[in-house]
Amino acid sequence: MAVVETERHGQVLVVRMNRPERLNALSHEMRTELAKAWTEFRHSKQLEVAIFTGTGRGFCAGEDMKESLQKGVAGGQRPALEDPFMAGTLEKPVIAAVNGFAMGGGFMLVERTDLRLAVREAVFEVSEAKRWLLGGYNHGHVANLPYPIAMEMALGFRFTAQRFYEVGFLNRLVEADQLMPEALKMAEHLLTLPPASRVNTVHMMRQMRPAPGPDMQRLAEALHEHGAKSDLMESRAAFAEKRKPNFKGWDDPEDRYRLPTLDSVK
Repeated sequence: MAVVETERHGQVLVVRMNRPERLNALSHEMRTELAKAWTEFRHSKQLEVAIFTGTGRGFCAGEDMKESLQKGVAGGQRPALEDPFMAGTLEKPVIAAVNGFAMGGGFMLVERTDLRLAVREAVFEVSEAKRWLLGGYNHGHVANLPYPIAMEMALGFRFTAQRFYEVGFLNRLVEADQLMPEALKMAEHLLTLPPASRVNTVHMMRQMRPAPGPDMQRLAEALHEHGAKSDLMESRAAFAEKRKPNFKGWDDPEDRYRLPTLDSVK
C-alpha cells in the first residue's frame, strides 16, 4: 500500500496521504513520497491545480512520534529530495480538502495551501507548544488573525472547523460526502481563468501574506534554545506512552528569568 496516492482528473492532481492507521502521521517515507509527488506536479506540463487530502479519520496528525523516538531525533527526519510545496517554490495553486484531524505538522500542511475546505468534523491544532520550547508564534500572524486568536493557536488549543471557518482560516465547510466534489469544483473554477492570470495572481497573493521579520526570527531561534532540551523527547515519549509528561523546564531554574530579548539577539 502506497503511503501517498495520486490520481488525475484532467488538469487536476489529487495528492492523498494514505496511512489511515496512524492518522497519516508524517513518517520519513511519507515525507519523501510527498516530495516526489509535489516535484512531479511542479514540472508537469499537463497538471495545473492540486487538491491535497488524506485517507480515513485524519488529514494528517503531524510528526510521527514513534519514529522520532526510535531515531532519537525530535521533529522527524526530512527527505533528501527538496519538497517544492514545503520550500515555497511551487508556482501552482494547491487546495486543501481537510477530511479530519489536522494537527501539528498536519496543520502546517493546510496552512501552506492557497484555498481550504474542510468537513464539519475536522479538528485543528498548532502543536509546537506541546512538543518544543517555543509555541507556534507565527501561525496566527501569517493567517492575519487577531492577537487573542493567534495567542490561542500558539498555546496549543484545539479549534473546530466551524471556528476556523468563522475566523476566516477556511473557505468552505462541507459534509463529508461533498468534500472532494466541492474541492474539484473549486479546482475547475481556477482552470477557467487565463493561465497567466491564475499563476500571477497566486504568486502575488502569496507575496502579500504577513511574515515575521528577521529580528523576530532571530528571537524565535534564541527562544527555541531557551529551556531544557530533554523536554523535547520527554513530550514525545509521554505522547507515545499515553501518560502525563514529566517536564524539567530549565537546566538552571534561574534561566526562566533570563529570557532572550530583541536587543540581545541583534
